[in-house]
Amino acid sequence: MTTYHIWTVGCQMNKADSERLASGLEQLGLSECDDPRSADVVVLNTCVVRQSAEDTATGMLGALKKCKDADPQRRIAVMGCMVGPTTDDLRRRFPQVDAWARPQEFEPILKMAGETVGIDPDGCIRELLPADPKVATFIPIIHGCDKFCSFCIIPYRRGREVSRPIDELVHETEMLVERGVREVTLLGQNVDSYGHDLEPVHDLADLLCAVNEVDGLDRVRFLTSHPSDMSEKIIRAVGELPKVCENINLPFQAGDDDVLERMRRGYTRDEYLRKIDEVRSIIPDVALVTDVIVGFSGETEPQFQRTLDILKTVRFDKVHSAAYSVRPGTIAARQHPDTVPVEEKKRRLAELNALQEGICAEINADLSGREFDVLIDGHSKGKLQGRTRTDKLVYLENSETFETRIGGFATARITGTSPWSLRAEVTATETLAAGDRLRVYSA
Repeated sequence: MTTYHIWTVGCQMNKADSERLASGLEQLGLSECDDPRSADVVVLNTCVVRQSAEDTATGMLGALKKCKDADPQRRIAVMGCMVGPTTDDLRRRFPQVDAWARPQEFEPILKMAGETVGIDPDGCIRELLPADPKVATFIPIIHGCDKFCSFCIIPYRRGREVSRPIDELVHETEMLVERGVREVTLLGQNVDSYGHDLEPVHDLADLLCAVNEVDGLDRVRFLTSHPSDMSEKIIRAVGELPKVCENINLPFQAGDDDVLERMRRGYTRDEYLRKIDEVRSIIPDVALVTDVIVGFSGETEPQFQRTLDILKTVRFDKVHSAAYSVRPGTIAARQHPDTVPVEEKKRRLAELNALQEGICAEINADLSGREFDVLIDGHSKGKLQGRTRTDKLVYLENSETFETRIGGFATARITGTSPWSLRAEVTATETLAAGDRLRVYSA
């Protein structure tokens, strides 16, 4: 049987795209292979947000060229953010690649795979949804981005924002629930701008309300948000809808107004902090996540310290941090020289990460002895694991003594904490009625 392998790096949007592409390949009769160097059809789903991600993809293409030289019948495709509107340069650099596809552009790859197995994909493929999805899965709701932050290449690769209709997304959610999904995460580069291009106009709150009504679904999440587009209506939907989890990813990127202006983020430090206050006033038990870039063009030490001040003030539950790297083709690459030395970027990143590790340790330590409902979604080192509504990773120490299973819920008392995860003992197992809020008990 013809085999395939999808090699995926980057954001959750890429993971969702890979799941959908895999569904199409399997409908064509291909079977999954764990080794990209042995598969008949290899697809690289790429990311270029940072130079390291692009270098990783380039290295994999080099390794696959040797495989293709040894077996010219092997087929190689590249999709994701490495692929822009034109591919002439990529085709010259990587002649071993048979098909190029932009994000969400599945047809060129399915056509290539169909030719490999002698099947015309037209009429052979139903919806591109995984037949056996994970208990918690992703649903892309809006593609592209209109923000054009100066450091970001994504709008040039993924294009302008295009929202999917609410009825289509509700139907997709219903099909996933029928296949065992208990939790969905609604995805977008800027998820809060969902619906502005629809007719009639809708917003993310409208979609959350609609998905909240799907029978059999227990939890709804969404990411990633933008401070300028997170409206009070969206915040109140999170606070009031029973299935929507109290977990918000709201990137601030830098803590200094001059740096934010050079980044073209569209808000000030104080505006961001007021948005945080608004979120916490409406959702007191919210868990906050953010993204930060250190060492952006021209960032001084005092400006970096203002970023650290944001972390100390807000006390995020999780921080995704990165040192700035120039992306050719962006506004920053054209207008803002990369003046911060690499070693200084590394020092700042280490200082920020050390600060956040301490904050995470303190936040999680306060959870010791409390009980949470955990959706079990996998296992590691012989132990079942799952997540709370606030997206805390929990390892279940004694799951073998209860009728616990992946896809089920467990009530668990926290017995140990670290900055990144929790350990817990199962005290009961249950299947929550769809829409039950997280219950927290005293020790």
